[in-house]
Amino acid sequence: MTQGTIYGVGLGPGCQDLMSVRADRLIRGASHVAYFRKKGRCGHARTIVEGLISPGATELPMEYPVTTEIPFDDPRYNELLSAFYERSVAQLIEMAEAGCDVVVLCEGDPFFYGSFMHLYTRLLNRVPVSVVPGITGMSAAWTATGQPITWGDDIMTVLMATLPEEALAERIAQTDALVVMKIGRNLAKLRRALVQAGREEQAWLIEYAAMTQQRVLPLREVGESVPYFSIVLIHGNGRRP
Repeated sequence: MTQGTIYGVGLGPGCQDLMSVRADRLIRGASHVAYFRKKGRCGHARTIVEGLISPGATELPMEYPVTTEIPFDDPRYNELLSAFYERSVAQLIEMAEAGCDVVVLCEGDPFFYGSFMHLYTRLLNRVPVSVVPGITGMSAAWTATGQPITWGDDIMTVLMATLPEEALAERIAQTDALVVMKIGRNLAKLRRALVQAGREEQAWLIEYAAMTQQRVLPLREVGESVPYFSIVLIHGNGRRP
């Protein structure tokens, strides 16, 4: 029997009309659809494709055993997630070996800080795998500001707000254009790092980029908390004609 293919399909930043034609075609034609979600939730990826999945398709929700309940540097965090990915891979391989193609829904781009990468490395050389790129959330975020993010030979840096404060401040001071993700509980730390780097006044916060509840405002006007889908940007101002 011919093995099925596992497709990691990038959905883009959060609305259907920013998905690629290929992603749309694969999702609409899929007989098996898998997606990540937090226990008790529908899952953001699944919400994005509402109305596209065939009524007869088999759905495989992959529920994270942990998200923010314990620190990511706690040994249990990696143990729990590693076991979770192994179980998920076993299910996908079983489907592929039965000859089924499986579409795995991926927010943004599958190869950019996404959960699918942890499946991909475990699936390689075991079953066929194909990846469909998607528009990243950061691309939707800087587009929402109405300003180009880089000019000429600007250097752009992408940081996770989970980094130590000193590392954040150092990188922020060194770069021209900046993208900061995974802000959440790290907002106060990120603010301190921006102040230390002398760049707080240049920072913008984009909430829910490309979604119906999108909001764009200077970071200095933001309160003490931000939604999960938030990105901080500083625009480059480099060489131009």
